[in-house]
Amino acid sequence: MFGMSTKELSPAAFKEWRRRRALTLKRRGWTQAAIAEALGVTPGAVSQWLAAARRGGPNALRARPATGRPPKLTPEKLRRLPDLLWQGPQDHGFRGEVWTCSRVAKVVEQQFGVRYHKDHVGRLLKGLGWTPQVPATRAVQRDEEAIERWRDEVWPELKKRPARSGAS
Repeated sequence: MFGMSTKELSPAAFKEWRRRRALTLKRRGWTQAAIAEALGVTPGAVSQWLAAARRGGPNALRARPATGRPPKLTPEKLRRLPDLLWQGPQDHGFRGEVWTCSRVAKVVEQQFGVRYHKDHVGRLLKGLGWTPQVPATRAVQRDEEAIERWRDEVWPELKKRPARSGAS
């Protein structure tokens, strides 16, 4: 981290640098309020960092990987998902040529035995560079000529009429 500007650091490395800088400034006699102002953080954050350093030494300020639940799909299975999607929805028993998040969730469950909510499937697809598609829903009996005629003839006449006073 030395010899680099803070703009060149990854977010995690920058945060570690900031915590270590707070410790250095405290050792030089700075107050917690002055450290917080200089680093653009709250005094409470500086207090937590210094307490962690007192308990565990400077290594307590190191960046650690984010914890969380391990993914349900292994990286290998996730890499296989685009190949399944390229086959098309009809090959997986769906009508039409549109992938929706709900459909992808069903394919993931059928192929890999893993259940995901459709909203999470959207995040998975985004991570893979795919965008979910939403089918256009239109009534079967829709009359395009009547719609165009109304838009071109009736609507302009309605717009010309003055608004009625006292209308509720």
